[in-house]
Amino acid sequence: MFKKILIANRGEIALRVIRTCREMGIKSVAVYSTADKESLHVKFADEAVCIGPAASSESYLKMANIIAAAEITNSDAIHPGYGFLSENAKFSKICEEHDIKFIGATARMINLMGDKASARETMKNAGIPIIPGSDGILETFEEAEKLAAEMGYPVMAKATAGGGGKGMRAVWKKEDFKELWDAAKQEAKASFGNDDMYLEKLIEEPRHIEIQVIGDSTGRACHLSERDCSIQRRHQKLTEETPSPFMTKALRKKMGEAAILAAEYIKYEGAGTVEFLVDRHRNFYFMEMNTRIQVEHPITEQVINFDLIREQILVAAGVPISGKNYIPKLHAIECRINAEDPFNNFRPCPGKITTFHAPGGHGIRIDTHVYDGYIIPPYYDSMIAKLITTAQTREEAINKMKRALEEFIIEGVKTTIPFHQQLMRHPDYLTGNYTTKFMENFEMQPEE
Repeated sequence: MFKKILIANRGEIALRVIRTCREMGIKSVAVYSTADKESLHVKFADEAVCIGPAASSESYLKMANIIAAAEITNSDAIHPGYGFLSENAKFSKICEEHDIKFIGATARMINLMGDKASARETMKNAGIPIIPGSDGILETFEEAEKLAAEMGYPVMAKATAGGGGKGMRAVWKKEDFKELWDAAKQEAKASFGNDDMYLEKLIEEPRHIEIQVIGDSTGRACHLSERDCSIQRRHQKLTEETPSPFMTKALRKKMGEAAILAAEYIKYEGAGTVEFLVDRHRNFYFMEMNTRIQVEHPITEQVINFDLIREQILVAAGVPISGKNYIPKLHAIECRINAEDPFNNFRPCPGKITTFHAPGGHGIRIDTHVYDGYIIPPYYDSMIAKLITTAQTREEAINKMKRALEEFIIEGVKTTIPFHQQLMRHPDYLTGNYTTKFMENFEMQPEE
């Protein structure tokens, strides 16, 4: 087992990993930028190393600084969390070259699944249902236009290196295609340094349902059931739940088997998610694989009583998985509480938190790194906390979330708490009748 793990991340996920390390008797090392000097992950780690100035490009994305921090602290493993370098094949390879275990996917796996066109071809070869579209990268717009005409509109233009909704455009008619294609390429180039594009048929009324998987060094994998992530804004998830209200036993069995097949086909090692789009007829199509821990992993932990971070560490140390596939016995919902103004187009609102009172009680979990007086920096993701409720039924979990949101008091900055309060009262959400298009017709109501 590892003696010391460096967490190459910040905020709540860094604190989350530190807690599991402490429980496992493993020393932890926090890294931080100058902007995060007062963050809780810095305070609770056994050691902390400053790796650069506020800009993530000069700190959390600076591979040389992170490797240097690991070497001077004699860390024998690095946990990348999510975001930043968690799906960076080059960083995974550098860790391997420095004899530091990367608690995540190997460079080969990341290259195979991180590039969307490559992942699509791989899954097609594995026999996983994929969305109709181009066979790999399209070299010219003329190729894309011809394929779109053959498939029929609407289509989705996607950057092969895309993520977080960047480099994606829905095209509903031929007349708009060129402008949207160029915009997607330009955005992809600016965001990822790669403007390679491919094309897919746009699935109407889709649900975004992902299957959590764990694979070990023997090539075996198991699944830990599904999460419904369909409530999104600009392809960024706002809330998630498990089990999905759209799921049936037969569909879970089929999707679970497909996810395991996907993981075992590439001999995947570690925690990951196989993401699917599911149409209104419950046909499912492979979308992508995230080769890291997900933001929303706590809801899975809650419904199956399972520490995913611990399992990541064990698998990385060579411990085989149990091989058991899990079915949720409870219901859990996660609301992402961000420092954003939902009444002003979700504009980011960094600043000082003057009051922070977290809700409590049975079935309430809060993953956060903030406190009274904490200053939310403007340089990173605006997440303040993840509020998770767990109950016997979906209705009870929603009622618990309503109560918890009322108790959650954050002053000094605007937050998305009012949005979640309105979401928990929305008739379509209450009945589970929602798709990834939900937010297109959602309007915030004035506060009473």
